Amino acid sequence: MRSFSLLRWWGVVIKELEELKKDPLSICLIVFIPLMQVIIFGYALNPDPKRLPMAVVDYDKSSYSRNVINALVHTHYFELIDEMDESQAREALQKGDVQFVVSIPAGFARHIIREERADLLIQADATNPAIIANALAATQPLPEQILRQSMPQAALYDVGNNNPINIIIQRVYNPESNMEYNIISGLFSLVITLTLVLLAGLSLVREKENGTIETLLATPVTAVEVISGKLTPYFIITSVQSVVIMLISLHIFHVPMHGDYISLILSILLFICSSLMVGIALSIFATNQLQSMQLTFFYLLPTILISGFMFPFQGMPTWAKMMGSLLPNTFFLRLIRGIMLKGNTIITLWQNALYLVIIIITLCVAVRFFYKNRLG
Repeated sequence: MRSFSLLRWWGVVIKELEELKKDPLSICLIVFIPLMQVIIFGYALNPDPKRLPMAVVDYDKSSYSRNVINALVHTHYFELIDEMDESQAREALQKGDVQFVVSIPAGFARHIIREERADLLIQADATNPAIIANALAATQPLPEQILRQSMPQAALYDVGNNNPINIIIQRVYNPESNMEYNIISGLFSLVITLTLVLLAGLSLVREKENGTIETLLATPVTAVEVISGKLTPYFIITSVQSVVIMLISLHIFHVPMHGDYISLILSILLFICSSLMVGIALSIFATNQLQSMQLTFFYLLPTILISGFMFPFQGMPTWAKMMGSLLPNTFFLRLIRGIMLKGNTIITLWQNALYLVIIIITLCVAVRFFYKNRLG
């Protein structure tokens, strides 16, 4: 057995470095993208979201009701979006435009002055219980703060047990605060993404790596026919997979289904198409199957972290929300949770559906332009 030679070892190291120099995409994937992701996610991820959107229904229109609004805003967990009537606020909560609706009844100030019970209703969208937990906990000391601000003479005595202000918290759409409802819908999108982006990308990259895609295009088959023909089996497989996941969600995990199935099916089909297009788009940059798998992994990481699946979307800074708005999963999560848990329709949530359509069209145009120029 020959002894270990530092000279031969160094020769192998130099050879490998030369190989890496010929593959700049791999260097970028290995070095720069992980560093960028650590920096981005370190700033973006926030398990304690603040400044959550709040609508107010104020029937009292008094200084006391204004003190209620100010006290909520000063906790930094609530951000006043607008004052609405009851129907507008209910619609905004259902569509996900606001996270809370605060209802202040008529006579609120009169009840406080007479030291009678003054109820204050806070309705919270509990489809994701993690978002609202700390905000609702911050409301516990508010009755005393509101009373002392509204009636300075109350500071002269202990109002702890005599406070007439009673905050009623109502968790809507998920009153049990069951995290399974939120997680299962997120896993639904993640499983479809993993299947389509990975397999669709590998399918096309394998043809490029083997050189068979040029052979296919030498036949009368066009580039569009090649790509659509290769992806159709994955579309069918994922559609069947979606049915199985839905049956498991409804009958094993007992996720409620308050919406209609037509809206749900249309949302799933839009998401499948957008995920397929993402897989094709990523395959453009990969020259071999290993690079395709690496790109899929780096796509999955932001999909998990900044789409609203693992961490509250509302708690992210504006620039992180803009990045998350480029991901199909962000809009699909709003669709599936809105339809299943809130009873929305795809028409009600048309903006999210439209974003998915825009993503599909944009990627279709980009992919067609690329393959038209590269493959003739």
